[in-house]
Amino acid sequence: MAKTYKEKAKKWKARAKALEGQVAATPAPAPKAKVTLVSPLAPKDGFPALPAIAGVEFATAQAGVRYKNRTDVMLARLAPGSVVAGTFTRSATRSAAVLDCQAKIGLPAPAETGAAILVNSGNSNAFTGARGWASVNALSAAVAEKLGLPETRVFTSSTGVIGEPLPHDKIEAALDGLVAGLAPGGITDAARAIMTTDTYPKGAMALVETEAGPITIAGIAKGSGMIAPDMATMLVYVFTDAAISQKALQTMVSRHTDRSFNAITVDSDTSTSDTLLVAATGQGPAVGNGRSASARAFEKALGAVMLDLAHQVVRDGEGATKFVGITVTGAASDADAKRCALSIANSPLVKTAIAGEDPNWGRIVMAVGKSGAAADRDKLAISFGKIQVATDGLVDPAYKEEDGAAYMKQEELEIGVDLGLGKGRAKVWTCDLTHRYIDINADYRS
Repeated sequence: MAKTYKEKAKKWKARAKALEGQVAATPAPAPKAKVTLVSPLAPKDGFPALPAIAGVEFATAQAGVRYKNRTDVMLARLAPGSVVAGTFTRSATRSAAVLDCQAKIGLPAPAETGAAILVNSGNSNAFTGARGWASVNALSAAVAEKLGLPETRVFTSSTGVIGEPLPHDKIEAALDGLVAGLAPGGITDAARAIMTTDTYPKGAMALVETEAGPITIAGIAKGSGMIAPDMATMLVYVFTDAAISQKALQTMVSRHTDRSFNAITVDSDTSTSDTLLVAATGQGPAVGNGRSASARAFEKALGAVMLDLAHQVVRDGEGATKFVGITVTGAASDADAKRCALSIANSPLVKTAIAGEDPNWGRIVMAVGKSGAAADRDKLAISFGKIQVATDGLVDPAYKEEDGAAYMKQEELEIGVDLGLGKGRAKVWTCDLTHRYIDINADYRS
């Protein structure tokens, strides 16, 4: 028996040695080049021609924070008299940059004081402990010195990989070039500099006609994955020349955040870095009080720009091939309606069915039931677009599976649910869940 074992062991060693030789002689495969595929849901006309906003200048730089041969830092300078409003992630692990911005929003500032926004991509400066605060303080101080601003008027944002110290010295080294390059027409480059896994830059604009003259609004955003209320892994910057108080602007921004950025989801994951800043330079017509015609028109246009950017974030959802609106009506309350809509939008089973173009309405029934919202099975109605799928808790007699399947082949889908209980309603937007989402996130750090 021992002899047999020794003979076998000798053969195994010989085979192993031969295999080692084969492996050594075989050249290692060249690393695969990473290819960024533009989302099929991207705006067909590409990035819009955003207007220059009086009182705002932009500059971008390649600081090498993480990416090579691409811009990764954006600086915006705001004219004296500008006011800034914002909303932020509610994550318990939000970054130092988010906490710093939250502390600065709404602080009193002399009328002659300007402001600045500094953003880097590639590194989120989140979960970095005291180093995170050191980076925020260093960058705020450096920008403040170079632009002649109080540090309380410098707002920083970071987006990218979590848990790695931010090499803020690289950003500081790029500041002289950024300041020298500040110009009114750089918003398009700024939109590209803040991208991470985005497949296209995102922008939106509006022109508001008032008795005192036109008010211009232009905004940019980044976001593709880790998208869910409150808010989502996104950075959003909206600029306007309107003359408006910080308090009035903050009220409008908070109200429309709930209807836009807090009504979208890609993967149900809330980021540590979400930041929305809206700056009004006061270089254009005054908005007036909240009841004036100009204020109503301005708020409507601001809301439209925010919703447009929110939709673009979903359309660029990692691996997305379907843009889906989910409307819930007949709920006991608006809060219940939103809870139910998000349950449907976040369900992996619903999202994968949509990716497979499967009209599996049973998964919607499941998502309604698990949402925690008040529901009555026998009052439930479901529709796909204009196709009535279920009525009073049963499959609609006129529904045909082939009609549902044909509808699911569209790029843009509408799912309607009526709970039959009250007047509560809500709408959220999501996308499908494909294997591409796994591909993107499996090698995000590599």
